[in-house]
Amino acid sequence: MTTNNSPDPRDNNIEIHHKLINIDGVRLHYVEAGAGAPILLIPGWPESWYAWRDVIPKLARAGRRVIAIDPRGMGDSAHPSQGFTPGVVAAEIHRFVQALGLTKDTRLDVASHDVGAWIAYAYAADFPDDVRTLSLFDAALPGISPMPGSEIPSDELNNRTWHFAFNRIPDLPEILVRGHEREYLAWLFSQKAARPWVFTPTVIDEYTRAYVQPGGTRTAFAYYRESFSQEALAANRARATRMLEMPVMALGGQFGVGSMLFDTMKRIAVNVQGHVLADCGHFVMEECPDEVAAHLIEFTANPVKTLH
Repeated sequence: MTTNNSPDPRDNNIEIHHKLINIDGVRLHYVEAGAGAPILLIPGWPESWYAWRDVIPKLARAGRRVIAIDPRGMGDSAHPSQGFTPGVVAAEIHRFVQALGLTKDTRLDVASHDVGAWIAYAYAADFPDDVRTLSLFDAALPGISPMPGSEIPSDELNNRTWHFAFNRIPDLPEILVRGHEREYLAWLFSQKAARPWVFTPTVIDEYTRAYVQPGGTRTAFAYYRESFSQEALAANRARATRMLEMPVMALGGQFGVGSMLFDTMKRIAVNVQGHVLADCGHFVMEECPDEVAAHLIEFTANPVKTLH
């Protein structure tokens, strides 16, 4: 099924097609562009497939079939009442990949950002036969990466990380954000981006449209509440005892996580390369789409181990 409910970029006649699929009773929205070997893109919080809008045409022009999914609770996918741990969502991604036949002929390249990286890491660890290469962008993996300490952080760090605690509080975030979703999102983008001008009113409107859907804020916060439960943290730590064997690329913004994600992945994967994008903040695909696309194209074409 095709939908047309968000602004689509056009780049050299590359068209982006919106589709819906039902996976075990959960409606998932995704977009497709291009033809060739498939690559799956997974967005993070508080965004949707739309975070990849400037990267998708570049990958498609490079000869890739690009699939960008809204995981459950994001964008135009369904907002179920529960099931937002990395393991649960990763299993649903696996069934989605099977339904589309993306691993019928070969393993799949997977790229991800933020909460999407939590999902993608669990997917690669739990279903390694699905994944050819794994790219993780500007994220801290729950239970594995170092998290902000208990001491009072600097103003700059607090502005970029306060939501880890806030989003986990029961009920209060929904009460405070309801009716102010656009202001909330605009402030987040302004604080976590080094190039905030990329978040134009049109872009903020699109993320707000998705966020204000019934259940949108609840499911967005649910990713933090469930992913930082003791059970989910223990599951992620157990995954980290098994080294990932597929090639991994860890990419951070200079003013995002920097090299922290690369340092994390070197401990839990055997074939890792890392990059830090200069003058870039947390939202790397939107702030630095040319660099992100170039790294993805080069890495997936020749995923050898390089440490830099």
